[in-house]
Amino acid sequence: MKALLQRVSNAQVEAEGKIVGSIQNGLLVFLCVVKNDSFSDIDYLVKKILALRIFEDTQGTMNCSVTDVQGALLVVSQFTLSASTRKGNRPSFSAAEATDQAKVLYERFIKDLRNSGIPVQEGIFGASMAVSLVNEGPVTIMLDSRES
Repeated sequence: MKALLQRVSNAQVEAEGKIVGSIQNGLLVFLCVVKNDSFSDIDYLVKKILALRIFEDTQGTMNCSVTDVQGALLVVSQFTLSASTRKGNRPSFSAAEATDQAKVLYERFIKDLRNSGIPVQEGIFGASMAVSLVNEGPVTIMLDSRES
């Protein structure tokens, strides 16, 4: 499972012309479910995302987590993070999990984040979406549960 995190001062996602998720200070999380991912991949990413110290403390050092700063999360499904560009110029997405199984894991990921008590907004799984954000820092971090 892959998650691309962006530290944001605000972010929103639109689908079908309507804003379906919006946050202020926090993390925009693009989530990709890869073949053979399981609940243990979710557990790893949830713990890592909530504890990752990428927000500044009073001295300006990245020493605080999204939980510490009472931030929020906006989660957007993004199978394109599974892209392989090794052959030719057209990306292959064959590493992405099948839609039905990916949706089950995506929904569990959202549920586990919400169970932590942090505010969570989300996009619509599998929909065409427009994402707007202000990346603070900029800070962008790639997490892969297979590297745990």
